[in-house]
Amino acid sequence: MKKRAHIIVEGDVQGVYYRATTAEVAEKHNVSGWVKNKPDGTVEAVFEGEEADVIKVIEWCRIGPIRARVDDVIVTWEEFQGEFDEFKSMTRFNTY
Repeated sequence: MKKRAHIIVEGDVQGVYYRATTAEVAEKHNVSGWVKNKPDGTVEAVFEGEEADVIKVIEWCRIGPIRARVDDVIVTWEEFQGEFDEFKSMTRFNTY
């Protein structure tokens, strides 16, 4: 079953390759969507794909890359839209 998750990651998650590594993990699991830094120091992402794959990416986000400190991952499940062909790491603070 296809799923869509919108997440906010709190902690020390900027300047530690969190976005780049999230994109690599998402691509590895055939998940599309985007990830970006927010001005408040959090990271925001939208994941779309098979439910099991989206869950694997979210589980990775709870740990993050080695230099990150993840305090919380807030997950909001949304209706699958199928709007993405790939996964993108957005430039700082861009809107999608």
